[in-house]
Amino acid sequence: MVLGGLILLGLTIIGRLFLLQLVEGDYYLALARGQHIVYKDLEPRRGDIILQARVQGERSFLIATDKEWQGVYLIPQDITEHARVVDELSNILEIDPAVLEKKVSKRSDPYEPVLKKVSDETAELIAGLELKGVEISRERLRFYPYDTLASHLMGFMGFAGDKITGRYGLEEYYNEELAGSSGYAKVERGIGANALVFINNLLKPVRDGASLVLTVDYNIQSKTEEILTKYVEGWEAEGGSIVVIDPASGAILAMSSLPHFDLNHYNQVEDIDVYLNPITQKLFEPGSVFKPITMAGGLNEGVIGPQTTYFDTGEVTIGKYTIRNSDLKSYETQTMTEVLEKSLNTGAMFAQDHLGKERFKKYVEKFRFGEKTGIDLPGELRGDISNLDTGRDINYATASFGQGIAVTPIELIAAFSAIANQGKMMRPHVVDSIIYSDGTQEVIRPEVIGEDIITPATASRLTAMLVSVVKNGYGSKASIPGYLVAGKTGTAQVPKEDGAGYSDKTIHSFIGFAPAFNPRFIALLKLDNPQGIRFSADSITPAFRELGEYILTYYEVAPQ
Repeated sequence: MVLGGLILLGLTIIGRLFLLQLVEGDYYLALARGQHIVYKDLEPRRGDIILQARVQGERSFLIATDKEWQGVYLIPQDITEHARVVDELSNILEIDPAVLEKKVSKRSDPYEPVLKKVSDETAELIAGLELKGVEISRERLRFYPYDTLASHLMGFMGFAGDKITGRYGLEEYYNEELAGSSGYAKVERGIGANALVFINNLLKPVRDGASLVLTVDYNIQSKTEEILTKYVEGWEAEGGSIVVIDPASGAILAMSSLPHFDLNHYNQVEDIDVYLNPITQKLFEPGSVFKPITMAGGLNEGVIGPQTTYFDTGEVTIGKYTIRNSDLKSYETQTMTEVLEKSLNTGAMFAQDHLGKERFKKYVEKFRFGEKTGIDLPGELRGDISNLDTGRDINYATASFGQGIAVTPIELIAAFSAIANQGKMMRPHVVDSIIYSDGTQEVIRPEVIGEDIITPATASRLTAMLVSVVKNGYGSKASIPGYLVAGKTGTAQVPKEDGAGYSDKTIHSFIGFAPAFNPRFIALLKLDNPQGIRFSADSITPAFRELGEYILTYYEVAPQ
């Protein structure tokens, strides 16, 4: 009986082994492999964004990059010293104790983040406290070494749904290039759950993101932001913008707006409207800076010349509307050049009337108003010239001096760049080249978006008129000793938000280029509702002079 029992037991064991090893062997083999072989995602490194300094040493400045940061997180279910954790962390991290109390109280939570991007010293101090349930993590996050510099241009990394991606600015527009592509590998777990990755188990290689080299010059950008801050604060303006372009190529040399934000702490802003780039994503009525566009059409069609005269009575009546000069004065006989010098609304209307509605609208459209420029930034708006579709005399009259139509600053400066560039308009662009992770480089070529908008002869005559504006007219405070500067001032009323008509707010602007007949730059400067001053001739033109002197000296352009 004992022998029989042993034989039966042996047969049972043999049968069970047969079942496990042969019949169900493949299943258990896969199960075993699953315990020590996994597939691991490999995340790419995001590409850098680089500013240049093209003269005086050819230096590069890293303005956006990935950086390994330490962070603090809690494992609430492991915390044993509840009060001490709240007290110590609130003091070291300067966090409201009530906030920490809520996090610590989530007893069933295995992970509760406290703060990202803490310094190495802070992380070391917290680790030294040996608080159970308080842990230090390491992760790679986006870092902007210059904090607020070119914030609207850069954008930042933020959540879109449950995924972190580029938001606003270059981070959004070039997200696909910057992000790269993830890979994955077969990973074998060793003793102690340490992962060992073998090269021959790399199933899909990771591709790191490309880096962007910008057309923006670090030194010009820094100076632009310094000047803009000085004048916005000096005139207690609600905000302001400056954009600087090379008119021959369309390359953006600087782009700055206020109010701005700290790229490393973008979530601390009170109004997310500050994330929008006012230069590409906000419209304004340009006012008198639009008058040279009206003159360009008249000159190009031959219906007026720089010395064509008209008699200025100080006002013009169209139907039930009476339009006056901004200073409410009359100047009797005036030339078209003097119209620009004194910024006479009646003179702009005279030029538009001689040009006619059809041709006036044709030139507004030739200068690409009402269209996007195609700049490599997200969310660009197109201007609004729909008032010209009505055919009403009053709408054409006001449009001649920049009222009743709306533009973006980038749209306006792109149009003026055609005047500075002998009638040829270039597409504005921010990126100079893209450097891919394999070392290949894609250079962004200048692109013509408007050919022969006006003839070179018209551009030269209009430039001479704009030089006279700076030498003899309202733009005199923009003059730069030793150089010919072409420019035009603008003071525009701001439409009411809750109905027809205009508010008491104004926008002051100046657009100019130098040296006038071989320009190295063109710049648009804008102040939003400055206080205690009436006209842009006194508020913003001195800022152009400061910026222009700096750029011409920086480029070592010899005085003329």
